[in-house]
Amino acid sequence: MQGPRFVRALRVLCTPSGAAPVGRFQFRRFVGAGLVCLLAVVMLGATPASRFDKVGHEMMCACGCGQILLECNHVGCPDSDRMIGELRDQIAGGGSDSAVMSWFETKYGATVLAAPIRGGFDNVAWIAPMAVFLLATIGTGLLVRMWSQRSAQRRAVSAAGPVLGGDAVRERIRRETEY
Repeated sequence: MQGPRFVRALRVLCTPSGAAPVGRFQFRRFVGAGLVCLLAVVMLGATPASRFDKVGHEMMCACGCGQILLECNHVGCPDSDRMIGELRDQIAGGGSDSAVMSWFETKYGATVLAAPIRGGFDNVAWIAPMAVFLLATIGTGLLVRMWSQRSAQRRAVSAAGPVLGGDAVRERIRRETEY
């Protein structure tokens, strides 16, 4: 049995020109090696981030530079070193990620959060943009549909034929403009 057409096509593509066709075993080794290479490339940058890095990248520096806490690079930052130390202390204390974020929000205000915490009224910050986009898309679709229906109705009326043809209209205009 040769297999499905796409497998045969792959075998033809994998065989150098002028070489003997690739056998099933060689083909499977080739595909297996390709999958291993693909997985290696995908997993290259997939190092698991520590909890400190994860939480630290979800907060902003309080100095006003507008950078993520762990990436604040402005010279002489009065807040980043202190905040990083507090983050280490909070994580060493064993609190959950949300508890650590809530502690920082209580101390520094909501501006310390890189993104709003999900829950309660803060869900509006997540839902509102998507809802507006969805409503705008639906509204645009309805508007286009309404316009196309109007033009179809006009075409139906004009397809029935005008009351007066082009020559008849000209003749009527000529008669009405004569004295």
